[in-house]
Amino acid sequence: MTSPTSKKSSDLLVTLADAAAQLSAEHPFESFFRKGMEIEVELYAPVGMDRQTPHSRDELYIIATGTGTFSRGDEWVNFGPGDLLYVPAYTPHRFETFSDDFKTWVIFYGEKRERP
Repeated sequence: MTSPTSKKSSDLLVTLADAAAQLSAEHPFESFFRKGMEIEVELYAPVGMDRQTPHSRDELYIIATGTGTFSRGDEWVNFGPGDLLYVPAYTPHRFETFSDDFKTWVIFYGEKRERP
């Protein structure tokens, strides 16, 4: 019998440190897990400004590090490590302000939707 820590598959564990090491100011996100169109997990760490536009799938953000403010439509909230944010497909949203250490896991799920 092998010990529980002796072997891991590449889709079993992605550490925040390993994922963050693959990001840069020019490439602020990277996909680390994908299962067809059912689910995709990325790490996102914008620098200076969040330039994202609405997406065709529902998404969840799980804040890994940092603090700031987030807008979804006309709603604004403060966020910090461990917080979960939900955005329906095609809803305008962005991280309006964020600390220099900001990183968030992004989970896209469900089928791509047609624009309403």
